Amino acid sequence: MTQTTDFLAPARLGRLALPHHLVMAPLTRNRAEADGTPGALMVTHYAQRASAGLLIGEGSTPNPVGQTYPDISAIHTDRHVAGWRRVTEAVRAAGGRMFLQLQHGGRVSHPETTGLTPLAPSALALPETIFTPRGHGPAAVPRAMTAQDIRATIADFAAAARRAVEAGFEGVEVHSANGMLLHQFLADNTNRRTDGYGGPAARRVRFAAEVTEAVADAIGADRVGVRISPGSTVNGVLEEDTGGLYAALLDRLKGLDLAYLHLVRSTPRSGWYRRIRADWPGVLIGNPDLAGLGTETVTRAVREQLAAGADLVALGRPFLANPDLVERLRRGAPLNPVRDRYFMYVGGAAGYNDYPALDAPDQAVPVSSDSIVALDGPRVA
Repeated sequence: MTQTTDFLAPARLGRLALPHHLVMAPLTRNRAEADGTPGALMVTHYAQRASAGLLIGEGSTPNPVGQTYPDISAIHTDRHVAGWRRVTEAVRAAGGRMFLQLQHGGRVSHPETTGLTPLAPSALALPETIFTPRGHGPAAVPRAMTAQDIRATIADFAAAARRAVEAGFEGVEVHSANGMLLHQFLADNTNRRTDGYGGPAARRVRFAAEVTEAVADAIGADRVGVRISPGSTVNGVLEEDTGGLYAALLDRLKGLDLAYLHLVRSTPRSGWYRRIRADWPGVLIGNPDLAGLGTETVTRAVREQLAAGADLVALGRPFLANPDLVERLRRGAPLNPVRDRYFMYVGGAAGYNDYPALDAPDQAVPVSSDSIVALDGPRVA
C-alpha cells in the first residue's frame, strides 16, 4: 500500500518500474479500422501520451461477437496483433509502457455491427438504445450463453491475452465493469441463470473469476489486472447486494497474486472504497470521479486517492485532452478542455490527436459546449 501523496514520485507495478503514479485509463474512442485493427491514428494517439506511468489501451474484443460499437479495436486475429504491435512499439520508443484492456460487450452489441446475435448470461436486452453503423437504435435481445459458449468465451479471453503479449503489451486488464459481459454475470438483474453461473453471489462471480484465472494461466498472473465498478448502473446493470457480491469476487481473485485491481470512479470517502482497499492485498488503482477538469481539481483528486490507499491513479479525460498531462500537472499549468463533440462515433484526428502540448500553444483547442452525456454518457469510460 502506498505511503505517499507525491504522485510524481517513482512507483512500481510488479516487475515494472514506473516513472510516477499516474495511469492513463482505457476509454472507448471508435478510431480503429472497421475490422478492429488499430491504424495510424491510434499509433499517434498513444505515442503522444507515452509520458503516462502506464497506459491501459482501450477495451479490445477477444472475439467477433464481443464487439460493442462500430470501429472498436480487437485482439483476436493476426492483423489485430500486427496493428497493436505498431502502437506498442511507438509507445515504447517514446519511453512508455502499456497494458491492454480485454472487453467483451455481451448484450452491449448489435447484429448490425457484428452480423451476430449478442451473447449474454440471460436473454435480456439492454434497456436503452445502442449505437450501430446506422446510428442509435433499439438494442437486440441477446442469446443466453450455453455451457459451451461459456467455455469458448473463457478460452477466447486466454487466447486474446496471449495475442496481447505477442503484440508487445506488458500485460492485460480484464474488464469486469461498466455493464459489459463479465459485469452482466455479476449483476442480479442481468443474470437470471439457475445453473452454476447464476443465483447466489458465489455462483454469479464464477464466470469473471474463471476468465481471470484462464488469462492468468495463459500469460502469468503478474501480467493481469482486473477492472471493477461496484454499485455502477451503467448499461442497465443492477446489483442488489454490492457488498456481498464484491466480497465474493475478491475472495476468488485475491489468491491469484494479480498485477492490480482497478476500481472505477472510486470515492475515497465511500464505504465501498475503504472495504475494498482493506480486503485487497495487492496493488489498487483508483479512478476518481472528477468534479471538473481543472488543474487544481485533478491534482487534489489524485492526492486524495493516494492518501486513501490507492497505489496508482488512473485518469481518462484529462489524458485524452492533454497528451502532456504529467508535465502540465508538474508545472501547475492549465489543462485543455475536452472537445466532447469529437469524443466517440466520429472518427478522424479531430478531438483525438490534435490537442496541443504546452510547447505548441498556437494549436489552440476551442472550448466545446457539447456534452459527453449527450453522446454516450458514462459508457465511454
